[in-house]
Amino acid sequence: MIIEVTSQVLGSLKSEARNAHPHECCGLLIGDGATITSVVPAHNVHPAPQTHFEIDPQTLINAHREARSGGPQIIGYYHSHPNGQPQPSATDRQGAAGDGSIWCIIANDECTFWHDGKEAFIPLSYTQVLS
Repeated sequence: MIIEVTSQVLGSLKSEARNAHPHECCGLLIGDGATITSVVPAHNVHPAPQTHFEIDPQTLINAHREARSGGPQIIGYYHSHPNGQPQPSATDRQGAAGDGSIWCIIANDECTFWHDGKEAFIPLSYTQVLS
């Protein structure tokens, strides 16, 4: 599967990761099918934000309400690894739902995308499209 990501989304993800450092940034990927059109930044409410993330529950509730009322759909999640690599960690796997959503991990000013499969994360290729 190849996903499409707007150049604006890629810029936003990288900027958020830089601004949150040394903490992990996190939020929601918004789009349609395999196209990510925007992000919804969320406050990282995990008690150890340097090494873990937890999306603010109110951000999730608000986004799900908007989607149910015909608004943009949540197709995945993102977070950064401030001192790591842009690939899923063992902690990420433990927290994953295995629900087929798209995950983006940002590290070293690089964005990688992953399919959250039932047993493992599967790397996704992406095409950058103009915003």
